[in-house]
Amino acid sequence: MARSALHFWEEPPISGEAGSGAIFFSACTLRCVFCQNAQISSGNFGADISVARVAQMMLELQDQGALNINLVTPGHFAPQVVEAARLAREAGLSIPIVCNTGGYETPECVRLLSQVVDVWLTDFKYASADLAARLSRARDYPEVASRALSAMLESVRACGGAANGQDGRMLRGIIVRHLVLPGHAQDSMAVLDRVWELAGNDVDISVMNQYTPNEACRAHGGELARAVTDEEYELVLDHADDLGFERMWWQQGGTVSESFVPAFDMTGVDGPELELPRRD
Repeated sequence: MARSALHFWEEPPISGEAGSGAIFFSACTLRCVFCQNAQISSGNFGADISVARVAQMMLELQDQGALNINLVTPGHFAPQVVEAARLAREAGLSIPIVCNTGGYETPECVRLLSQVVDVWLTDFKYASADLAARLSRARDYPEVASRALSAMLESVRACGGAANGQDGRMLRGIIVRHLVLPGHAQDSMAVLDRVWELAGNDVDISVMNQYTPNEACRAHGGELARAVTDEEYELVLDHADDLGFERMWWQQGGTVSESFVPAFDMTGVDGPELELPRRD
């Protein structure tokens, strides 16, 4: 674990004004060259903690007023996450649980997590296998992400479909995120085509322009050394409108900034543990 704290930079149905209770897990199933969270995704930063401590962190975030529990890249700890969530529910956790994922998950993992997850906040990064291989070392990303999204849809539909609270917070549902990359607006439009074919308006979409070149991308040069242009972003947004998406989140200017990256300083990680129940 690398951080547990209120987080205010997610989509409005997730963060609202009170903030989302974000728990950041170390490591990631992808190796994106432009990653902003490399310190934890591939840098091995974090501390080993117990399942019981994760459950307690969820309760602490609820006490701080979090709208939900936001599990950031939890898939590789899926069995432990399910156990922690169940412990927290037994101890009084009453807010929704969000799975914040890069989308590179197996259907089996999605089905396991769906036992405790209410909201899926999932990326769909690429439609091109070649681009996925070059930028995330995952040539099969488009097909894996498609199968994962289908499994997420199945889990939400089985529970009665998407639902929002009176205050606008998402209680159950799916938000599909897509980060527009410089020089790849055509692939972004192909991603939207695929999401529309798979889910239509059963999902919200979030089209982001906040791509910020990291040090490695700036040093390497090329297309990833710059920000997305207004023209590229507008092209993708117009395509989303043309497809017919009814619930779309988009970003205004000024989002290119490393200020969106939280401080990975072990905030909220250390603390008391719940006593695990005895099992026969």
